[in-house]
Amino acid sequence: MLRIGQKLPEIELQAYHQDQIKPVKLSDYQGKWLALLFYPADFTFVCPTELREAAEHYAEFTKLGAELMSVSTDTAYVHKAWHDSSPSIAKVEFPMLADPTGRLCRLFGTYLPDEGLSLRATFILNPEQELISIEIHDNSIGRNIKETLRKLTAAKYVADHGGEVACPASWQPGDEALKPSTELVGKI
Repeated sequence: MLRIGQKLPEIELQAYHQDQIKPVKLSDYQGKWLALLFYPADFTFVCPTELREAAEHYAEFTKLGAELMSVSTDTAYVHKAWHDSSPSIAKVEFPMLADPTGRLCRLFGTYLPDEGLSLRATFILNPEQELISIEIHDNSIGRNIKETLRKLTAAKYVADHGGEVACPASWQPGDEALKPSTELVGKI
């Protein structure tokens, strides 16, 4: 299982993207931030609410130099069928990765072998494709895409400042960041 600070290995999957089914190498996105949204399955109840919300904020992710991708164990053909039949999913412009063998899900620790599905999870990788954020939870709980965007923005802010700052709890763009100091150690 990939852990914080580890680099994403070379991996290629099929994806439904821009009305096409095509191979996608995740290494082709090196140099960009990546937000991967794992979900259990297409044609379900909670998943379209999340992907619709992600689609509504997609421009904000790309403005930060990030690519957003969804991942499930469905095939790219099922993604296409869902995209063609659901008004919510029709709004999705980001790549919908297909992981029918569960290879990517296993790598990220989200695979449920007895069900052949993924847990609901969000991962953020930096432009070097190192994992910097993990959120995994029960499939009955939908994620908050605005929180994913906030985490990505905070991570980018820290990276843009050479790691010389840290973002405190509930940090938002425009808030003051913290500067680590040996003087503060033990006083907090």
